[in-house]
Amino acid sequence: MTHSVNSIPVITIDGPTASGKGTVAQLVADTLHFHYLDSGALYRLTALSALRQQVALDNEAALAQTASSLRPRFEGGEVYLDGDSVSMAIRAEEVGNTASKIAALPAVRQALVELQLRFREAPGLIADGRDMGTVIFPDACLKVFLTASAEARAQRRYKQLIDKGFSANINDLLKDLNERDARDANRAVAPLKPAEGAYLLDTSNLTVNQAVEQVLGWYAAVKK
Repeated sequence: MTHSVNSIPVITIDGPTASGKGTVAQLVADTLHFHYLDSGALYRLTALSALRQQVALDNEAALAQTASSLRPRFEGGEVYLDGDSVSMAIRAEEVGNTASKIAALPAVRQALVELQLRFREAPGLIADGRDMGTVIFPDACLKVFLTASAEARAQRRYKQLIDKGFSANINDLLKDLNERDARDANRAVAPLKPAEGAYLLDTSNLTVNQAVEQVLGWYAAVKK
């Protein structure tokens, strides 16, 4: 007997940019042997594809078409598009800023909703993003809203970029984060906010392992 899609467990981990939700979500997925969806990467992949194909960023229909034709794969911490690893390419600041802008377009969001729902496969899914618990998987068995102070997030992003060989300026990063937070929280479609019934997890002073343990603990409790 096949499982109905709705009986497949989903844990959503939402939160602002650079809060560490991707790292935590990936480790929780690895621990539980669940599938992993990095929804933020889908917007970055759409942005990367649009930039590569020189799609006009004010052409909402063309951007939505770009989004719906994506064939991404998340495996072992890498992001693949059409079989190529694009993990580094989608982290570029230009791609991130473009992604944040096109994420406000309703047609692009709708195209990506269909794509995201297809990731829900047995034995389960960990989905991280901005609106996983509020919009995409409102029936998730566990919803987590993971956050950290803007300063803590700017420090993390700075370290991330420097470690990968990119140049970075901490003050510029902090300014960008604050602007992106405001844009994400105030947009008309699916604004960034904790889902109803979400557990709040502030990671400003937590290690990655402590955050992972907390999510696993919550999941063990709701599964009973």
